[in-house]
Amino acid sequence: MTAPRVRAVLFDAGNTLIYADPERMAAMLAAAGVVTDAAAVGSAELEARRRLHELIAEGHAGTEPEVWREYFGALFRGAGVPKERMEEAGRLLRETHAREHLWTYVEEGTTQTLEALADAGYRLGVISNADGRVESVLERVGLRPHFEFVLDSEVVGAEKPDPRIFREACRLLDLDASVCLYVGDLYPVDYLGATRAGMEAVLLDPLGIHRGHAPTVGRLDALPAFVAGLSPDGAPGRFPPAPPGV
Repeated sequence: MTAPRVRAVLFDAGNTLIYADPERMAAMLAAAGVVTDAAAVGSAELEARRRLHELIAEGHAGTEPEVWREYFGALFRGAGVPKERMEEAGRLLRETHAREHLWTYVEEGTTQTLEALADAGYRLGVISNADGRVESVLERVGLRPHFEFVLDSEVVGAEKPDPRIFREACRLLDLDASVCLYVGDLYPVDYLGATRAGMEAVLLDPLGIHRGHAPTVGRLDALPAFVAGLSPDGAPGRFPPAPPGV
């Protein structure tokens, strides 16, 4: 019997497992005098992600502070924040996130997806560019028990796409990178970082931005079927790592 191609599935955290909570964001904006609701914030957040990916396509890595200012500016505008309320909304955002992490929304089907992967025998872990709090956030939202470990760039001292943080995950698993699959949402940070470290990779891409550049799934609950389709003979739609400098 041929050995399975993938033995471990590793995840990004933000915008893959956890998201900015639209209900909490709506309440925060209400405190800034903005009339909105969770549905409007959720729709605006998805479109703000489109702006995030546009900036990355223009050459940003996706980790710069100015990129996230643009992201939240787009989110605020989409949620109906008037220009005169932008500064107050930004101040409340910074204070709220510093006090109590805003990425606490878990999409429906996430837990079932993780359970399905574990039941199929895959080992699970997290590799996140974060501020030292991502493990506690995953505990808070009930996802931490699904993972063997959580690697937070602030704690590890290396951030994606640096191969060191991916190699540390392989060390903890005692597995070769070639049998590990990484799931994230940012092409240069997650896909290129993981593949250049020797892993397989797939992007969670609900907007369809990365089709043709990398393997993608539109929803996290499509992941078990994607992983099951990886075989020692090759994965449908798999793309090789981009060459250095791309």
